Amino acid sequence: MTLIIAGDRSGTGKTTITLALLAFLRKRSATVQSFKVGPDYIDPMFHSYITGRPCRNLDPILTSVSYVKSCFEQHCHGVDYAVVEGVMGLFDGVPFGKQREQGAGSREQGVGEEIESFCQDYGSTAHIARILNIPAVLVIDCSRLSGSVAAIAHGYRSLDPNLDIVGVILNRVASDRHLTLLKTALNPLNIPILGVIYRQIDLTIKDRHLGLVPTDELPKLNQFFERLAHLAQTCFNWEQLFPYLTPSSCNPVISSPNHLVTPSPKIAIAKDKAFNFYYPDNLDILEQLGTELCYWSPLEDETLPEGTAGLYFGGGFPEMFAETLSSNKKALNAVKQAIINGMPTYAECGGLMYLCQEIVDFNGKSWPMVGILPTNAKMGQKLILGYKKAIASRSSLLLNEGDTIWGHEFHRSELTDVPPQPMFNLSSWLENSPSYEEGWHCYNLHASYLHLHFGGCPQIAETFFRHTLDFFENLALD
Repeated sequence: MTLIIAGDRSGTGKTTITLALLAFLRKRSATVQSFKVGPDYIDPMFHSYITGRPCRNLDPILTSVSYVKSCFEQHCHGVDYAVVEGVMGLFDGVPFGKQREQGAGSREQGVGEEIESFCQDYGSTAHIARILNIPAVLVIDCSRLSGSVAAIAHGYRSLDPNLDIVGVILNRVASDRHLTLLKTALNPLNIPILGVIYRQIDLTIKDRHLGLVPTDELPKLNQFFERLAHLAQTCFNWEQLFPYLTPSSCNPVISSPNHLVTPSPKIAIAKDKAFNFYYPDNLDILEQLGTELCYWSPLEDETLPEGTAGLYFGGGFPEMFAETLSSNKKALNAVKQAIINGMPTYAECGGLMYLCQEIVDFNGKSWPMVGILPTNAKMGQKLILGYKKAIASRSSLLLNEGDTIWGHEFHRSELTDVPPQPMFNLSSWLENSPSYEEGWHCYNLHASYLHLHFGGCPQIAETFFRHTLDFFENLALD
């Protein structure tokens, strides 16, 4: 059995509580696997920093219900404890009422076959708890309520009879008197209180325009997690929690064997403070196909790794490091020349920004970038956020015309020019929602704001691999 940490709403403190649980479990020298519901990149960085293991995203919108199940079962195998952090409020998902279209590879995973009737909260914490058949603990922010806590707990526990809420954690409790009022209100419900966290003004993580500041930019994290571990040790009911955190024995999912490619084509992964948004599954899938992954820093390295046959630029915060990126002229020129020479290149969001002519930061200052795309990325205050259905407008490096995939957008920058021949027609999950065109393809380049999970579109990874293999073989002939 495994426990999913749910909140009554966003901002209720479930991330801090999850990190406290993980920190305490790791102090016991235990092997701990964590999961995060939804498409988020930053919270999983904190999980992984504590556990020493990649945190896995559970997102049936970007992948499928069957993929979520297999991912969960595979990575729970052989660990001492497992913890799932939810997303937003417990029932906050998206409504789907019909089968999703068959599309580019992802539909082979079985997306849609489980949506035979209307699902109001598809992709929510509650949805994940139901499909994995695991209990939830509800974190309640008590900072502005007392007796009303009973109505919240009762409503959440009774709304969905198929969901097992095994207890509550009371967060941001002001005083012992406040706790007495809360306990008195909850007592008639007979719902276990699994933890009580008093208000901790100084136990916060810095945030900025896209959420928490990533771990690579935060000093003294070890001391912070030590404090969280102590908090968990003294504030949680471990006698009741431990049985829920121990995963049931299950049969591991065996990964597909690697393609027999000797030697393997090498894909250079941009990985540093500016580029760090990667789903671990994406990297695993590329390795399983037969690629050799190597990591380099556009901030610090002046050349690409020797023998590179493909480039992968994930998202991140190039706008925060634009001056340093811009000053590394040798790296900019190396990337530009590689793309001009036909090197297969996959770039998402921050990676797309890096390939533009310039990045215009929040202060309006322009910084020259790679310059392979005839547009600038300009930072703004408007947050562009949400799941998107993408239909390929034309055939490109990784897609055939008409292919349908699902991705996620999360950025505050916009491009000053539209692509002359956009890759995608994008729309949200809402029926009859307005659509727009996006995505660049030129040379052997795929560049888009859309974040993709290769578990939901394996064809993308397979096609990218084949292009890098072709490029690699041509290098060998030269």
